[in-house]
Amino acid sequence: MKIGILGYGNLGRGVECAIRQNPDMELVAVFTRRAPESVSILTKDAKVCSVADVEEWKDKIDVMILCGGSATDLPEQTPKYAQMFNVVDSFDTHAKIPEHFEKVDAAAKKSGHVGIISVGWDPGMFSLNRMYANAILPEGKDYTFWGKGVSQGHSDAIRRVEGVKDGKQYTIPVEAALEAVRNGENPELTTRQKHTRECFVVLEEGADPAKVEETIKTMPNYFADYDTTVHFISEDELKEKHSGIPHGGFVIRSGKTGWDQENSHVIEYSLKLDSNPEFTSCVIVAYARAAYRLYQEGQKGCKTVFDIAPAYLSAKDGAQLRKTLL
Repeated sequence: MKIGILGYGNLGRGVECAIRQNPDMELVAVFTRRAPESVSILTKDAKVCSVADVEEWKDKIDVMILCGGSATDLPEQTPKYAQMFNVVDSFDTHAKIPEHFEKVDAAAKKSGHVGIISVGWDPGMFSLNRMYANAILPEGKDYTFWGKGVSQGHSDAIRRVEGVKDGKQYTIPVEAALEAVRNGENPELTTRQKHTRECFVVLEEGADPAKVEETIKTMPNYFADYDTTVHFISEDELKEKHSGIPHGGFVIRSGKTGWDQENSHVIEYSLKLDSNPEFTSCVIVAYARAAYRLYQEGQKGCKTVFDIAPAYLSAKDGAQLRKTLL
């Protein structure tokens, strides 16, 4: 199947690498808002094109993978490009997913295409595991822990603080909370009890570290509700020790079964990722295969990970799956 990538940042580069690992896929074009001649990609036979020329590729691409940001790019791009292509995105603003779904669904049904939204690990793989666990253990409680890993949004928030030259923020699950959940204790946990935040900050010359630390720790929506530690380090140390984008986390459901709910069960799914964008890209590429297959069957409209049977994600056929994985 012929794949296009729209947007060539960390996620776009990850998608390009993931396509290389899937022999049934071919990257044919990367679309960018930058000057195409300024963008260097890894795939020799693929073209780099301006976003302005995307409509010329309507009949040459089976699935367009949208690699923009959830804040401003995808709410506009996914409905727009669903009118021309089968599309997959990684829209991750949880509260706005229903609204995003409606817009993409209307556009994809009108054009006869398939759009799959909110694909990645959360939303995405974590969502699936929450859903499976809820269906299996209807009497129980859900817990999601993120980390240890770099939060790109929180890192950006640090860098906007006056006096900060650069910075990275790690989200870290509280070990005692995690153990209580794993033990089936079903604790009621506040935001502060579930995660801590650790910041590594490079100061601008002459900046007041006490003022910067106070500004970070009291920042509403980002740090005020958490126990936050701020470390001041050199630019060299930040580059040497904190240049990666690792992440991960745990989805746990603790539930009871039996006539008198006498037996306890814990379902846990965990991820430990060296590269958040590269793993997200691998999930997206598997769902691009599903989008193509659904389209070939004559389906149309918007889908989420809940709507797609696992077999549609795999390059193996049904007979191979039953023989090797069932």
